[in-house]
Amino acid sequence: MPDMTEPDVVIVGAGPVGLTLAIDLAWRGIDVTVVETRARAEPPEPKCNHVAARTMEIFRRLGLAEKVRNAGLPADYPHDISYRTTFTGQELTRIKIPCRRDRFTVKDGPDGDWPTPEPPHRINQIFLEPILFEHAAAQPRITIINRTSAEDVVVEDHSAHLCLRDLDSGTERRLSCRFLIGCDGARSVVRKAIGAEFAGDAVVQRVQSTYIRAPDLIDRQQHEPAWGTGSINPRRAGMVYAIDGRERWLVHNYMKPDEGDFETVDRDACIRTILGVGADFKYDIISKEDWFGRRLIAEKFRRGCAFIAGDAAHIWVPYAGYGMNAGIADAMNLSWLLAAHLNGWAPASILDAYEAERWPITSQVSRFAMSHAEAEIRRRGAVPETIEDSGAVGEQARREVGRLTYEINVRQYACAGLNFGSYYDRSPIIAYDGSAHPAYTMDGYTPSTVPGCRTPHLWCKNGKSLYDAMGEGYTLLRFDPAADVAALETAARKRGVPLKVLDVEQPTTDQASTGHPTAAIFCGSGLVLSRPDQHVAWRGDRQPADPLALIDRIRGAANQVR
Repeated sequence: MPDMTEPDVVIVGAGPVGLTLAIDLAWRGIDVTVVETRARAEPPEPKCNHVAARTMEIFRRLGLAEKVRNAGLPADYPHDISYRTTFTGQELTRIKIPCRRDRFTVKDGPDGDWPTPEPPHRINQIFLEPILFEHAAAQPRITIINRTSAEDVVVEDHSAHLCLRDLDSGTERRLSCRFLIGCDGARSVVRKAIGAEFAGDAVVQRVQSTYIRAPDLIDRQQHEPAWGTGSINPRRAGMVYAIDGRERWLVHNYMKPDEGDFETVDRDACIRTILGVGADFKYDIISKEDWFGRRLIAEKFRRGCAFIAGDAAHIWVPYAGYGMNAGIADAMNLSWLLAAHLNGWAPASILDAYEAERWPITSQVSRFAMSHAEAEIRRRGAVPETIEDSGAVGEQARREVGRLTYEINVRQYACAGLNFGSYYDRSPIIAYDGSAHPAYTMDGYTPSTVPGCRTPHLWCKNGKSLYDAMGEGYTLLRFDPAADVAALETAARKRGVPLKVLDVEQPTTDQASTGHPTAAIFCGSGLVLSRPDQHVAWRGDRQPADPLALIDRIRGAANQVR
């Protein structure tokens, strides 16, 4: 095969992380080539089941949110989490989560009334990925090469080189690019090429996971259907996820520490114990999706012109559904930094912010997931033998297990803290002011304009989302229209930095009672500079004394001669 024209950016891997990265780069005016081993329209494994609110905000900006939200389970299928003695047994507790039909109208419960225009959505990757792929394939700036593997990757400071091998014909061609990004999973060839090793906890748990077709299962339940159903009994712990709300299910069997490998444990017996069905029950295995729960982080996310994101950079126990979502967060951080440099308004040094920002966040989030996994594993090991008994003793056991299970798991299924609480505290392109970042938990956070935090969302006076009104580049939020920002605008123009000044007017009605942030949160900061990824870059009650110095800092040129 002849050599290809050298592209600016090559992404290895067309899963949700790689595709979202490609779409965002193209949206920012960058040409991208994506290399993928699977054929076009080949379905992914039914892995991720949850699109976080922060990811839905990204899909909204890219024009994908409505299509994503209208896919997956039937509109009226409950997104609840039910915990039972078995799938067909007695219910212990239920975490209420609105179905997609009611997502914007239900305001109560642990997962209602999110402070964002785009709350989370439960959808399996087998439905999500085709939406992303078709959108990406339709973009003139994106080239997708299917049934092709990336091999013999060589990374240099200013370019990368790789061999593309056609998996059908075996033919090969060489390709060079200015930037290479590995979104190619746990066995990433790009991670190996940059010399990054995983470190952490190699095995936290083992899960024998089976994707089945069972049309009769939905009608065997004693209780209302749920998106996820946990099975808790002394014999076996497991989780069953509804994939299409009709006949396809993903059954997780949480293996015990003393059990052998995946194939030595009787898969059929475990599935029947988790479901609570006998030998008369019929089902078909579509595929086996066995996996290890781990907490592994690459020692570095970059070398020279090559970067890694998603599972190529970090793997952890998929509690809170944050594996794919954390990968998309990586991608969105890297996307605007790369686009800023390739579009000419930021030097290459802006790219140093990627690892400086994302590596600490990855460590924070992985430890949240790890601590939750440990708590849940301890709970599984303490199931009373009486939990399935009739009478008062059994009822008491079910109440107590239900209470503890709800307390542990509501945090991961209503994880506003993971979505909105994380912050960048050691970035070279943020102008810090000495204020402490508010602490956050898996399920709780405090909206804040401290530099590095997510820019709080507001509903504006015209009824429009603040995020919808913000620019594609930097947005200077002005809460006092009389505040003079001319010098800051001039400095941005001088450096070519895209800057939109947005005068924010909020409705006079008090939104505080709803739990949504109000303009009061910006008090003392009449000006807030929000980055292209909606994190606060700077704040103040007036424009800075040296606007050009601020502009140079946020574009990664603070240490360069002006």
